[in-house]
Amino acid sequence: MPLKFTILGCGSSMGVPRPDGNFGKCNPKNFKNYRTRCSAFLQTKTDNILIDTSPDLRSQLINNKINRIDKILYSHLHADQTHGINDLRVFYIKNKKPLPVFADKKTRKYLINTFLYCFKNSNKEYPAILKMNLVKDKFLIRDGSKKVTIKTIEVEHGKVNSICYIFNKKLAYISDVSKIHKKDYKFFKKLKYLVIDCLWYKKHPSHLNLEQSLKLIREFSPNKAILTNLHSELDYNLLKKKLPKNIIPAYDGLKLYF
Repeated sequence: MPLKFTILGCGSSMGVPRPDGNFGKCNPKNFKNYRTRCSAFLQTKTDNILIDTSPDLRSQLINNKINRIDKILYSHLHADQTHGINDLRVFYIKNKKPLPVFADKKTRKYLINTFLYCFKNSNKEYPAILKMNLVKDKFLIRDGSKKVTIKTIEVEHGKVNSICYIFNKKLAYISDVSKIHKKDYKFFKKLKYLVIDCLWYKKHPSHLNLEQSLKLIREFSPNKAILTNLHSELDYNLLKKKLPKNIIPAYDGLKLYF
C-alpha cells in the first residue's frame, strides 16, 4: 500500500475567494480555484499525520472525511498555518490523550504563548489537548511494520524560518519559502514529488513567485512538481497553460501516492 499525501488547502493567507467574496483573477466557475489556506495530510498504514492547522481546518477535515489524527507537524508560526489549532480538540476527546505536536523553537514559543489552554490544564472541563515536542533533524513514523523517514530542512520565509518536510526521500512539502540554502539542495534532487510555494507572478519578500519556483524546479528535477500557496491572481487553467507537463498547480483535495 503506497503512502497517501493530500493537499488539504493550497491558498495563500486569505484564500480564494477572499473573505469579501473577491476571486481576483480566478474563474469562480472552476472548483479548482476555490482554495482554503495551506494544510496537508499524510496517511500511512498506521498513522495519520497532519501538517499545519489552517484556519480552514474544520472544513478541510470534513471535506476529506478525515476522522483520525495521530500527530501534527508545524512548518512555522504564521496565523494561516496555526490558527485552526482549536479544531484538534475533538481528536483529544476521541483519543483520550493529548496529541503529539512537533515544531521548531520559535513556533513552539508562539503556539504555547498564544494557545496556552491547548497545552496546559486549566480545569477538569478543559484539559490540555496537545503535547509539544521539538522537531528533530530526522525522525521516523510508523507505516505498519515499516517506518517512514521524515527529514526536516530549515528554509527562509521572509523574516522567519519555515520547516520543509521530506518523506522517504520521495516527497517534499514546502508551502512557505523565499529561499532554500544551497547547502541543502542535495536533499531536493530527483524527488518523485516536490510541492512548492508559488504565490504569484511578481516578486514577494516572503514567498517564491512563479519565475523563482520554476528555476528551483529545473534545478531539482523532480518527477512531478506541484505549485501551492496560490494567490487569487493565479487562475488554475491560465496558470496550468504556462507550465511544463511535469508541473501542475495544486488544488484543494489533490492526492499524491508514493
